[in-house]
Amino acid sequence: MLFQSGAAAVLAAAGLDALIGDPLWCPHPVVLMGKLISRLRLWVERLSGDRPEALRLGGGLITAVLVLGAGSCGWLVEQLARASPVGSALLVLGLASALAARSLHDSVAAILSALPDQPQGDLTAARERLSWIVGRDVQQLREPEILRAAAESASENAVDGLFAPLFWMIIGVVLQTLSPQLPGPLALAWAFKASSTLDSMLGYRRGRLRWLGTAGARLDDLLTWLPCRLVMITLPLVSQPWRELPALVRAAERDGAPDPSPNAGRSEAIYAHCAGVQLGGRNRYGERWIDKPVLAADLPQADRNAVNRILVLTSRLESLWLLLLLLVALLMAGQ
Repeated sequence: MLFQSGAAAVLAAAGLDALIGDPLWCPHPVVLMGKLISRLRLWVERLSGDRPEALRLGGGLITAVLVLGAGSCGWLVEQLARASPVGSALLVLGLASALAARSLHDSVAAILSALPDQPQGDLTAARERLSWIVGRDVQQLREPEILRAAAESASENAVDGLFAPLFWMIIGVVLQTLSPQLPGPLALAWAFKASSTLDSMLGYRRGRLRWLGTAGARLDDLLTWLPCRLVMITLPLVSQPWRELPALVRAAERDGAPDPSPNAGRSEAIYAHCAGVQLGGRNRYGERWIDKPVLAADLPQADRNAVNRILVLTSRLESLWLLLLLLVALLMAGQ
C-alpha cells in the first residue's frame, strides 16, 4: 500500500508541475535553501578567512546542514501525510516543487519566442531571457549562439532539474515499501535539491569557492551520476529506433567523456545525438573563454526546430519514466 500511495503522490506531483510549474506566488523550497546557503557562507568565510583547509571544512559543514536538514523536513512532511489529508496535499506540493519540467520548458520557449522574425533583428530580449538560465556571457551572442546555448541548457538542465530528482523520488518510494520510517520520495528529492543548489551557488573554481564549494559540488556529481546514465540509456527509446540505442549511447559517452563534469557533457551529448543537433564549443564566462567538447560534430548546428525537439524529447522521456513507475506500482498492488 505504501508503494502505491507513494507512487500516486509522485504521479500527482508530476501532473501538478506540468499544470502550474513554479508559480511566483508560492514560496519555493529552493529559494529558502539559497537564503540559508548565503547566510552560512558569510558565517564560514568570516571564521575561516582565506585558509583552504578551514574553508573545506566549513563547506562540508554547510553541505551536511543543508542536505540533512532538507531531507529531514521532507521526511517530516511524509510522516504528516500518513496521518492527515493536509499532510498529503503538502507532500504533493513538496514533490512538485522539486520537479522543473514546466519551468524549464517555459524558460527555453520564452527565449525562442523573443527571437526576431527577421534576420538582423533586435536580440536584446532573447539575450536577457537566456541570461536567466545560463552562466555564460550572453551580451555579444548572435542568434545561432543563442540557439546553441538554449539547446545546451535545455539538455543539461533536464537531468539536473527533472530526471535526477524524479529518480530519487522513485528510490524513496521503493525505500518506504521496506519501512514507512525510512526516507521517502520527498526526503530524498529535497536532499538532492539541496545538493544541487549548493553546487549552483558555491561550485565554482575561483576565489574562496574553490575550497568552500568542494563538498557540495562533489556530492551533486555523485547524486546525479546514476540518473544521468539512466537518461543516456532511456532517451534513445523515445527518439530513435530501439536498435540504434547501443550506438547512440556509445557516441554520447565518446563525445561527453572529455567534459570536466562527469555528468553535464554526457547529458548534452545524448540529447545532441538523439535530437540530431551539434552542441558544444567555445563559451565566454566573464573574462575567460572556455572550449567545451564539440558534441555530435557531424550533425547540423542548433536551430529553433532542434531546440523544440529537445523539449519534446524531455516531455516524452518524463512520460516514459512515470509510466514505468505506474507499471511497477500496479505490479506491486497485484501481489
